[in-house]
Amino acid sequence: MKILCVSDQIDPLVYSNSAKEHFKDIDIVLCAGDLPMEYVDFIVSTLNKPTYFIFGNHNLKEFGYYHRTSSSQDAYRPLESSTLAYAHGAHYLGFKTARTENNLLLAGASGSIRYNNGMNQYTDREMFLKLIMMIPSLLLNKLKYGRYLDIFLTHTPPLDIHDKKDPCHRGFKCYRWFIEKFKPKYMIHGHIHLYDIQDTRVSQFFDTTIINAFSHYILEFDTKKS
Repeated sequence: MKILCVSDQIDPLVYSNSAKEHFKDIDIVLCAGDLPMEYVDFIVSTLNKPTYFIFGNHNLKEFGYYHRTSSSQDAYRPLESSTLAYAHGAHYLGFKTARTENNLLLAGASGSIRYNNGMNQYTDREMFLKLIMMIPSLLLNKLKYGRYLDIFLTHTPPLDIHDKKDPCHRGFKCYRWFIEKFKPKYMIHGHIHLYDIQDTRVSQFFDTTIINAFSHYILEFDTKKS
């Protein structure tokens, strides 16, 4: 199975008239945040593949349609009752789990570490509590499918893995706990821009391969081992 992972930057190879041909063998798309929803919409309409997304700490114009915020009381409505105009044909995976048509088990977490009290920013404790809320569905996965999770989709990386030292780009310590406990085969994140070919894109942490999806990355997932 081939998975197109995108984040943080509109990739000219993806956002092009040739995208359908270039990515014709893609099975699903994972969007790791900080992308305009118009770009997600283009990906859905062009590739016509199941697409899952989370929000980052930028491009939050439609965040209020998925989460109640102090500035979105009138606009907010749960995703289930949201119109297709706001869903963009994609599945929102923020602080949720999902099982795809390809039998992949997904979990997602939106947002970044809190650095200026902006929207969709969290302390490590706040993010930990959000992860705790997903545990019942993860335990159910284990009972039904023999595993908790295949892919953990986030915007921010774990602490000390692909992150930076500045306050904005620090990773979440609780993600390290989550990975160790629930053992996803892959963790896909964004947030950290890769401008140097020597920058690390792929790392290993326990049994989990951690991938920075900046711009775009093709993940070949072996379903026989899942």
